[in-house]
Amino acid sequence: MLAKHSSTYTHAPYWLEDTSIAAAPATFRRHALPAFADVVIVGGGYTGLSAAITLVRAGLKVAVLEAGQLGNGASTRTGGMLGPSFSKLGASGLERQYGRDQVHASIKESLAAFDWLVTFIRDENIDCDLQICGRFRGASHPKHYAGLVEQATALAKIVDFPAIEVSPGQQHGEVGSNRYYGGIVYPTDGAVHPAKLFRGLCQIAQNEGAMLVEQTPVRNVEKQNGQFTVHFDNGQITAGHVIIATNGYTNGAFSQFKRRLIPIRSAMIATEELPDQVIRSVSPKLRCHGSTERLSVYYRPSPDGKRILFGGRAFGRGDRPDLYSQYLRNFMVRLFPQLAAVKIDYAWSGMIAYTFDHVPHIGELDGLHYAMGYCGSGVGRSNYFGRKIAQKVLGLAEGRTTFEDYPFKGRPLYSGNPWFLPAIMKWHELADRMGW
Repeated sequence: MLAKHSSTYTHAPYWLEDTSIAAAPATFRRHALPAFADVVIVGGGYTGLSAAITLVRAGLKVAVLEAGQLGNGASTRTGGMLGPSFSKLGASGLERQYGRDQVHASIKESLAAFDWLVTFIRDENIDCDLQICGRFRGASHPKHYAGLVEQATALAKIVDFPAIEVSPGQQHGEVGSNRYYGGIVYPTDGAVHPAKLFRGLCQIAQNEGAMLVEQTPVRNVEKQNGQFTVHFDNGQITAGHVIIATNGYTNGAFSQFKRRLIPIRSAMIATEELPDQVIRSVSPKLRCHGSTERLSVYYRPSPDGKRILFGGRAFGRGDRPDLYSQYLRNFMVRLFPQLAAVKIDYAWSGMIAYTFDHVPHIGELDGLHYAMGYCGSGVGRSNYFGRKIAQKVLGLAEGRTTFEDYPFKGRPLYSGNPWFLPAIMKWHELADRMGW
């Protein structure tokens, strides 16, 4: 049992405490909203902002309604890791459900989505510490190594996605841990400072004319005579179209979406500032990192190379940093004993959303446009899907995506409360110990 560490950490995302981040843009006053907007977007994260940028640049009047404070959701709580975001089920798992052609098309589009976002960030000159640093994924059990190689080989037959096999004897050139049994490097993966990316999107959207409104939880949406009335506390706005972009924060006002999503709390810690040699003792090439556990963890150096950022699942109900900070620190030290004396400066969590088929979904339901269910890969997927759903609203052919062909299904008797998660977590914990 590891000794408990000091609880003097700040309970807030490291990203938002970074003094180099640009100031938040002034938001639109709720009472100043017009009676009508062409499009109302519910949710002011990456999806909503990406959609808003596309729509206002097409000349539409757009209002983005955020229930809380802009930048306080998952978009600024993520680890900021960026890749093609292939399905967690793998190609073979999806092919059994949906067929080879559809699955291969979605894999190709996932890579195109990654390329689009990297190009967008560069073209828009968004200062978000974009790094094409690569990602090492370690085999957490000896049996997992062959599976990683097989998966990379299968992907190479579908799409041009480089992968470098790293044998157990070579792995210390990639990761300073004895807890892995080799792995794979994906050299074209990258990372961003997620809060800087968010601020950049806010500034673009606002400069182009989008109305960004905070502290405005939507209570109800009514459709009548081909238009929508969006109700919020002490007010309403009429819209020609409504986009639901709430992902892991989808509430009871949108039960038709909530019962199709599995909200999961993901947590992170950030170490104190460390010498370069300590950082490189963890990540010699300053890459992003992951593993093959079912209860997987992910970690990376901070963009300035001074801290280790370490994330994984949160345990317990609600935001309990006293639980997840200890769990994540213990996990980190098991992987990297050289960090045993390191202090934790920040601990935080946020809500993500999985779907029952482990595929993100986009389309129209009950007349409402939606994009959600990013399954833990929200940085790339949400920005791309936000653009796609906006193009659909505009009636553009470019809005076509293979992901709209996946049926967005729930489960009988499931209403959006994942009561089964604790049991699943226990099962995954056992499977990880046994190497299943």
